[in-house]
Amino acid sequence: MTSADRAMLEAIPTDLAWWQGRVTDWCDRNTGSRHDAGLMAFLPVLEEAYGVLPGTPSRLDLEPEVIVGADGLETRRPLAPALLVEVRPQAPVQAVFTGHYDTVFDAGSPFQTVVVQEPGVLNGPGVADMKGGLLVMLEALKAFEAHPAAARFGYRILISPDEEIGSPGSAPVLARLGAQADIGFTYEPALADGSMSGARKGSGNFALVIRGRAAHVGRAHAEGRSAIAAAARFVAGLEALNGARAGVTFNTGRIDGGGPTNVVPDLAVARFNVRAPDAADAAWARAAVDGLIGDGAADGLSFDLTGGFTRPPKPRTPGQEQVFADARAAAAQLGLALEFKDTGGVCEGNNLAASGCFNVDTLGVRGGLIHSDREFAILDSFPERARLSAALIVGYASGTFDPKAPRRLG
Repeated sequence: MTSADRAMLEAIPTDLAWWQGRVTDWCDRNTGSRHDAGLMAFLPVLEEAYGVLPGTPSRLDLEPEVIVGADGLETRRPLAPALLVEVRPQAPVQAVFTGHYDTVFDAGSPFQTVVVQEPGVLNGPGVADMKGGLLVMLEALKAFEAHPAAARFGYRILISPDEEIGSPGSAPVLARLGAQADIGFTYEPALADGSMSGARKGSGNFALVIRGRAAHVGRAHAEGRSAIAAAARFVAGLEALNGARAGVTFNTGRIDGGGPTNVVPDLAVARFNVRAPDAADAAWARAAVDGLIGDGAADGLSFDLTGGFTRPPKPRTPGQEQVFADARAAAAQLGLALEFKDTGGVCEGNNLAASGCFNVDTLGVRGGLIHSDREFAILDSFPERARLSAALIVGYASGTFDPKAPRRLG
């Protein structure tokens, strides 16, 4: 480690009260994925914070979210803008940094403020997932900018408003930025013990709209075609697919439809999720779903499937393993031992990997119980994880790690 490296690491704040104050201020502001007013109110906070970096933050409009309603019709819901920061886009090494400013807690949630759960542990909406991660990213980059190697390292930062709903608008942007980058950094939380995500399954969200034929249940029941009954057969078949192929899971999350009990129902909407470890498994799963739809075909029934794998699988490829090895080497300089564990969870790292940009996607704080009112973050992990990011960044910028190697390995 050079004197410049040490100076960079020493520039990262170590005052835990300072970190607590910053993250509390950010997390006490509600930014549920569909709380537009809250998201728009928080954007200027991010713009001011990230404005200290050499690139000027800009707002990036996203394509609307397509929602299939209980009536079977599609509507387009506008999304809040993403925040984009571009720094040295002509530098020889290019990276992409991603994070999200939305949370799963909407404006009506009772979980709205940060408290000290116990000494050194914060409980609050987004402390781990992932406003804590956004703060870690920012402080690592601020410290790195004073390093002599910064001139060789360009990057784009995307902070999205829709990660918690599957990145319907930001997915194309993630694909574009990933294709332009040599390496990727994403700030989802690590586990409380510091373990990080290895391989990630892919995730697909689908809605199946089934239309049947209404009829009077007493006078003409046989003339009707029940969309509810067709949905029930489909869901039973879907759930029966669990265990048919290793690592592939199917889950029905919601069924809408029906009406008066004296009418054969002519509409049902079944919403489900599919998880698959790799591209071949995802293709098998989609073919299996299509087969179930084909089996249900009958006179008077129609099926319309929408959705897809918005989070492609992120398997352990040679290129991905090289990034993990680089991260372990950077951590070792700080006295940290990193362990990467495979998970069924998904994030923006899936999208980057699908574009060929191999990445570390759990560079955020140590914490846990995310997506619940027990979400927590371990306070001393804030400076620890900022130092880890800075060490990894400068490793690529200085040539200690080869930023081009992961793409070559594939």
